[in-house]
This record gives sequence, structure tokens and C-alpha cells, in this order.
Amino acid sequence: MAWLLVIVAGLLETGFAVCLKLSHGFTRLWPTVAFCVFALGSFGLLTLALKRLDVGPAYAVWTGIGAAGTAIYGMVFLGDLVSTLKIVSISLVIIGVIGLQLSGSAH
Repeated sequence: MAWLLVIVAGLLETGFAVCLKLSHGFTRLWPTVAFCVFALGSFGLLTLALKRLDVGPAYAVWTGIGAAGTAIYGMVFLGDLVSTLKIVSISLVIIGVIGLQLSGSAH
């Protein structure tokens, strides 16, 4: 259950990163509101998960999902540059996240 919280928190991290861009420096109301909701949800779920998980692997999974998710979202929906190196790099982040998740242990 704790790992599921980390995964959802990582997806919410993607949401708050995208909304941060869309807020244009917090000058647009709804993306700013969405940023706050996603950020609070992400940090809240991560906090709950850390009650049962080691901080290193959990944090790495959370940031890895957020980083990879944000990069993929940017390429698919925001017109970010797509390159072979970027795709390989995102794949390596995902592989690293999986490896850290497998190496983590619950309390």
C-alpha cells in the first residue's frame, strides 16, 4: 500500500510541475490553484508513505516518476523537443527507479 501512495504522489508531482509551467509565474489563477492542489496531494501522500518506507528509495521513486512523467508530458502535449537521447535518458531514469524500488525495504 505504501508503494502505491508513492506512485500516486509521483503522478501528482508530474501534475504540479506541469501546472507550474502553465501558471506563467503564478499569474494565471486556475493553473496556480491546480499547482497547489497537486503539490499538497503529492507531498501529503509521500509523507504518509514515508511512515512505512525507507526515505532513499521512496524519494527516488517519487522524484523519478515526477521527472519522467513531466518530461513525457512535455514532449507529448507541450511541444517539448523529442530526441533519441532524451528518450534513452528517461528510460534510464525509469530503470533506476525500478531498481531502487526493488532494493528498498519496508519497516
